[in-house]
Amino acid sequence: MSEQQRITCEIRDNIAWVRLNRPEKLNGLDMAMFEQMVKTARTLRRNRSVRAVILSGNGDSFCAGLDFKAVSKNPKMIPRVFLKWPWTKQNLAQEIAHCWRDLPVPVICAIHGNCFGGGMQIALASDYRIARADANLCIMEMKWGLIPDMSGMVTLSRLTRVDIAQELTMTARQFSAQEGYEYGLISRLADDPLAEAEALARDIATKSPDAIAATKYLFKKSWKADTWKALRWERWVQARLLGRKNQRIAMKNGLAPKGTEPKPFADRSSFR
Repeated sequence: MSEQQRITCEIRDNIAWVRLNRPEKLNGLDMAMFEQMVKTARTLRRNRSVRAVILSGNGDSFCAGLDFKAVSKNPKMIPRVFLKWPWTKQNLAQEIAHCWRDLPVPVICAIHGNCFGGGMQIALASDYRIARADANLCIMEMKWGLIPDMSGMVTLSRLTRVDIAQELTMTARQFSAQEGYEYGLISRLADDPLAEAEALARDIATKSPDAIAATKYLFKKSWKADTWKALRWERWVQARLLGRKNQRIAMKNGLAPKGTEPKPFADRSSFR
């Protein structure tokens, strides 16, 4: 495996296993990691056979955040990840996390060891976060005199209270995944997060990929929206599902006698 292969991706049974692959640096984020992670997410977005993504880190930790030693050796890295092109909605620093939220399939993050700074923001942008109770979490940017700027303001506001988000951001203190679970930042705790993530991914993969994509899209558009706007999104999204091939297959499987082998679903349609 090349030293430059910072992200590995393997697709098995319609599930994409994406791993941060810089274990000797606790999967610290350098320029190659930024570029390869975003490229991987873009490739998965175009692959309609994928039903779910499991995001994890090789080695002793999920991700220790930005590798400041790599930044010091490559001073051009900061403007390259921070500056935004006029025709884009986000810069590279934001896209490395937000790209997982934008995927039309569920992203399940398995967390162990340290999950700091940028690594924490990547995890928060996933749909589910399954962690060992003893994993160490930290919104660490304040330690460097900075604020979370990798889509953290979008995801924190949807997962926890503002006082908790502010306290964790202002103090940059480390806290356990058990505490993160109590705050709403961790979805569930598990002794083996990867095994738990796989079980969830396999369950999701048995459902209509169009309905799964539509559900993620609907929640993204309507969560915390006013009542009438949310109702309009419900109608519009449902209209795009009714009568489509995978919806007809789901109906047929749902009405089939118990014990009947379910008909497999087709690849995801263009729904996003």
